[in-house]
Amino acid sequence: MADPHNATRRILITGAAGDIGSMIRPLLAPLYPALVLSDRLTPRNLLASETFIAADLTRPDEVAAAVRGADSVIHLGGCSVGRQGDAPWDAILQTNIVGCYNLFEAARQADVRRVIFASSNHAVGFYPRTRRIGPDVTVRPDGRYGLSKAFGEALGALYADKHGMSVTCLRIGNVGPRPLDVRRLSIWISPEDIAQLIRIGLEHPAIRFEILYGASDNAASWWDNSRAYQLGYRPVGKAEDHRKHAEAEQAKIGPDPVGDVFQGGTFTSAEFTNDVKRAGPK
Repeated sequence: MADPHNATRRILITGAAGDIGSMIRPLLAPLYPALVLSDRLTPRNLLASETFIAADLTRPDEVAAAVRGADSVIHLGGCSVGRQGDAPWDAILQTNIVGCYNLFEAARQADVRRVIFASSNHAVGFYPRTRRIGPDVTVRPDGRYGLSKAFGEALGALYADKHGMSVTCLRIGNVGPRPLDVRRLSIWISPEDIAQLIRIGLEHPAIRFEILYGASDNAASWWDNSRAYQLGYRPVGKAEDHRKHAEAEQAKIGPDPVGDVFQGGTFTSAEFTNDVKRAGPK
């Protein structure tokens, strides 16, 4: 049953037509009946309770119109990347950097109280798989996309510290019904668990600025996500339940002498011009 307090909360989801937005909307809608969806494209299967506002993140006036009246923002919007490579710099710059600034600034001007920012494991992708890391490590992005997510985390910290906004950055691994390969046994998160982390960002009274890892209960995890557990996170997904499928899919891929060393996988090997013996692992 939805909390009566949430019945009138206007919560904006940017990038609502994307993969993650499409997976979490059915999970959040019963809890937050006044969801507002924003994207350049209209999301499929709009509910009667959902409001859609078309907006391009690179256009400040459109972003401001979407944010107006919102209590909280779940910022999923941006330039996504494919499985095998990075996006061009101009697309990253305009959507993930300029667009992210437009979103935070519009939220500040609209007196939005909480922002949940969809960061990524690619902000720290050049850490070796042999090292377990927490949320407070120095960022080591594995490409232009990861760089933009590191920027978004820093931007969130600025707006939390300077303007008093509650900001939760989720370094998301890979969201889906099951891990797609062996690497994702370490970083996978179920839709139900990412929705749970978003709820923590929307509701926990103690959050000013946090970086949490978007991962389920994965035995092979490379990340210390103890802070999320302190805030009440109790993941239900377990990557090990899908190990046979992940290993079968991995056998179709073959080895990657660079990507198999680092947590970012193929994003580290894409456009790689270094000597992996000198570059890592460190």
